[in-house]
Amino acid sequence: MKKILLSLACTAMVLTISAQTLSKDERMQWWREARFGMFIHWGVYAQFAGVYNGHEQLKGGAEWIMNRSKIPVAEYQAMAKEFNPVKYDADAWVRMARDAGMKYIVITSKHHDGFAMFKSAASKWNIADATPYGKDILKPLAAACKKYGIKLGFYYSQAQDWNNPGGTVIRKAASEGWANPDSAKIDAYTKEHNGHWDPAQETRSFDAYINEVAVPQVKELLTNYGEIAVLWWDTPSDMTNDAALKLQALLQLQPQIITNDRLKKPDFPGDTKTPEQKIPKLSDLDGTDWETCMTMNGTWGYRTSDNKWKSTETLIHNLCDIASKGGNYLLNVGPKPDGSFPEQSVQALKEIGDWMKVNGEAIYATKAGTIEQPAWGRCTQKNTKAGTIWYLSVFNWPADGKLVVPGVKATIIAAKLLADGSVLKTVLTGTNLVINLPQQAPDKIASVIKVLVKE
Repeated sequence: MKKILLSLACTAMVLTISAQTLSKDERMQWWREARFGMFIHWGVYAQFAGVYNGHEQLKGGAEWIMNRSKIPVAEYQAMAKEFNPVKYDADAWVRMARDAGMKYIVITSKHHDGFAMFKSAASKWNIADATPYGKDILKPLAAACKKYGIKLGFYYSQAQDWNNPGGTVIRKAASEGWANPDSAKIDAYTKEHNGHWDPAQETRSFDAYINEVAVPQVKELLTNYGEIAVLWWDTPSDMTNDAALKLQALLQLQPQIITNDRLKKPDFPGDTKTPEQKIPKLSDLDGTDWETCMTMNGTWGYRTSDNKWKSTETLIHNLCDIASKGGNYLLNVGPKPDGSFPEQSVQALKEIGDWMKVNGEAIYATKAGTIEQPAWGRCTQKNTKAGTIWYLSVFNWPADGKLVVPGVKATIIAAKLLADGSVLKTVLTGTNLVINLPQQAPDKIASVIKVLVKE
């Protein structure tokens, strides 16, 4: 026993020292080079798929159905008995992410419904103990990520939890779930009970929930799955400094880890800002590392009725736009209850991957372009020993074959198409660079021109 305790003490000491010696730039390097990752929202809510008792959820993402529809705890937990994702294939998931050009994955280890997608000693409300599937899904995912060189991150809802007693609730109107005749009565109850709609949610204090569920579960996540690259907190409703400090202290278990800005605002800014479902304007950027998380359709969790799928063109243009402003794109997939990806997501990932195989150089390890949002597309850049490389992602191919790049004050060394290496002629007139292009664009969505300059 003494040897074990000594070993643990030494490990803790090494981790602490490592945490102190790693600078933020060292921790952030891979993330800043990655530019593109996969978000995965998956849990018992996928089994509902946006429908409760025959009623289509009226507002909000499908992962919010328990709160929106005010489903009683016992009734929601009973649905877990039908959650049996026999088609879950972690290896296939990670390969799809890799082939799409994504460099990291962030999965909901526990969303607001409090359901842990891993075996947890802190709560039986987890996939191993509460479902017929009976297995931890994070372990094979961690193994597949390691196999394919993909960084793994965990989303964890640290404060808001609708099933584990003591967790907080962001109050939503009952009518947002469906036209419930008892909505007014339910809303009156939630107003008096800090958002809770079921007495079962209030049998423990928030502090006890933090100590008995959140802290031990985050410790499990940071010790049982190898190296974890990202811890993605969410909705810090009613968080206290004391609770945030307890959770933040656990990060010493993974000294290289990157966290976002949602542990507790404004005192715990984390490493990255996380704009949701929107791409910031240039005027809103302040030099902080940032990551836009966005859905492929209209909802994070799986919903059968949501067919508002973004086109591959939109997704690729979003990626180029985000990279041109120095940000990362965390693109979401909401798996089906059987563990498979929706067909539309699979097809979009393949098409993005086809584009990235040719044009990924214009995304990975790039910085925000000095050419700000030209009408024809977007620009990223890299600094090299030979000079600065501009990557011009052209969305709107000029009909006259002449691409005008305004405000150029650099010496042009060379220009070529990234797709096939074809050399392009350039003319610099004042501060306007004109690049002579072939009649047809190499790619109908976005064609990239690589320009080497001396600034």
